[in-house]
Amino acid sequence: MFNKMYIKSVFKHYINKKMLKLGLGNASVPSFHGERKHLTVLFSDIFSFIYYLVKQLPEETVSNLGEYFTEMVDVILRYGGLVDKFRGGDMMVEFGVPIHFPDHAERACLAALEMVRSFDRLRERWMQEGKEVFDIKIGINTGDMIVGNIGSKHIFDYTVIGGAVAFGVRLRDINQIYPTANHIVISEFTKNELSDEIVTRELDTVRVKGWNKPVAIFELIGEKDYFTYPDEYLPHFNEGIAKYKNQEWDRALSEFKKALNFKEDDLSKMYIKRCKHFKKYSPGTEWDGVFMLRIGGT
Repeated sequence: MFNKMYIKSVFKHYINKKMLKLGLGNASVPSFHGERKHLTVLFSDIFSFIYYLVKQLPEETVSNLGEYFTEMVDVILRYGGLVDKFRGGDMMVEFGVPIHFPDHAERACLAALEMVRSFDRLRERWMQEGKEVFDIKIGINTGDMIVGNIGSKHIFDYTVIGGAVAFGVRLRDINQIYPTANHIVISEFTKNELSDEIVTRELDTVRVKGWNKPVAIFELIGEKDYFTYPDEYLPHFNEGIAKYKNQEWDRALSEFKKALNFKEDDLSKMYIKRCKHFKKYSPGTEWDGVFMLRIGGT
């Protein structure tokens, strides 16, 4: 049996110290056998990271990334996330391990929103200092994942693997296709576990490589009393999505145009183009409203 001191020594660099102290009794001991757990995974990355790298000296890049990751990790730790790994401009985070919280999906979403706000402040300061800046993208998914020490007995990593994890990466990269205010895309599985305090809007229903079932995807907008879009905008946009899926192209067009009266929005414009296309070239009665996305690796 592993004692609390051992668990503390393993996870002290990855999660908030206060939360670790409070949750030691529920912390999962690292295992090579792996176990299935229902968790939430968050992936963040930098848009066009390679292009950002070539614009400045390596020393400046390392310094800026260090400042950026410090800001992001501070936010993640406050919400109980486990910082898994960094790779270039990419970061992988789990919520729900090693300490289980039933609201891990909501914690991940609140952390993501705060990450964006914190990054916006950092980005503004960089701009004032004349530094190169970048944008970030975030994907969040909730589901069953395998947790454990992955690797050899000499070199290993405490992490999560599985289809739900891979889909989290897809959601992060979907930001390249769907223009959103916060650059945060979540799955229906995450949305289904959120309280009414979190505001979202449906983006689409998609199929992605490696995941055959269609999944509804959503933009994470913000907290109920603190979000980006005007109150009048969302009802028209949401009604437009409903009419679009029902192949009521004229009514969908009308709703998306009404939405644009309240906010200039590239996503509404994207759906207007789709509606005009399908009005001219009918997708047929068997069309299920699902959009096939060719994005991501294997």
